[in-house]
Formats: sequence, structure tokens, C-alpha cells
Amino acid sequence: QISLLIGFISVNNSSWTDYSAYSFFQIVTMCDLVMILFFYIMHIFGVYRKLTCVSWPLAEFLHYLIGTILLLIGSIVAAAKSYNITGLVAGATFGFLATILCVISMWSSYKVSCTTQSTGKYC
Repeated sequence: QISLLIGFISVNNSSWTDYSAYSFFQIVTMCDLVMILFFYIMHIFGVYRKLTCVSWPLAEFLHYLIGTILLLIGSIVAAAKSYNITGLVAGATFGFLATILCVISMWSSYKVSCTTQSTGKYC
């Protein structure tokens, strides 16, 4: 989350000319931040226990999968259009770092949910 926020702030505070490339990067980072906060709030307040009709491990996995793919695309476009402006290069770098961290989080989330379901009461 912090790397996404740093990437967003770096791009937002830089002067850039290609509006479409960096607005896409900003939208992807903000949407990813909002969705991560949404899942944290759902977990903190225990809403997932009350809404049993939703498969929360699948929802979290799909969120990470879609967010990671969009973040990777946004970071590639941002890196390609950075024109050696330091703030834009830093934003793209933090975007790539956030992509790697999202992949690790997705893998650990999938691993935990599969291990919990295979050894839990649902088998």
C-alpha cells in the first residue's frame, strides 16, 4: 500500500505531458488502494462472517489478480513514457515494486486460503 501511495504521489507531483498514460497510472493506483482498504475494513469489522454468500478468498484473489495485471500495464506504460523525468521514473519504479508485492500477497493469500480449506471443516 505504501509503495502504491508513493508511486501515486511521485507521478502526481511531477510535470508530465502525456496525460492519458499517467492518468491511467493514477486511476489504477487509486482504485487498487481503495480496494485494499475495502478488504482491510471488511476483515477488521468481521463483515465477511455475516455475508456468507460471498466467497471472500475468491473475491480477494480476483482483486489481487486484476489489480496486479492493471498495475503492471500502468507501470509499463508509465516507464515507457517517462522521458527521464525523475518523478515519473520514481512513480514507475514504485509501480513495479507494488506489482511484485501484489504478486507475493496474491500467492500468500491463495496459499493460506487453500491450506485453511483443505485442513478445515469444509472437507
